Amino acid sequence: MESGWDPEVKHFFVKILNSISLGLMWMLACATAGLYFQLGYTNGKPLYGTIIFYVCAVGSLFLLLRHLKKLWKKEDDHRPA
Repeated sequence: MESGWDPEVKHFFVKILNSISLGLMWMLACATAGLYFQLGYTNGKPLYGTIIFYVCAVGSLFLLLRHLKKLWKKEDDHRPA
């Protein structure tokens, strides 16, 4: 580890980077599925595929937010023994 780095600060920055990267990955996956695979809108297709896409998107957002909440609630997981 670099000298001069406080382990708590390093752990805090890792949490920030993990949160940002997971959020961006979720947004990229939803945008790709919705636009590239045309699941986000009905273009003469049946409506059930679009509904399933949006239910999955909201469900995965809920799971992502729950994971991030648990990640940020952890306080003592980085302190050395």
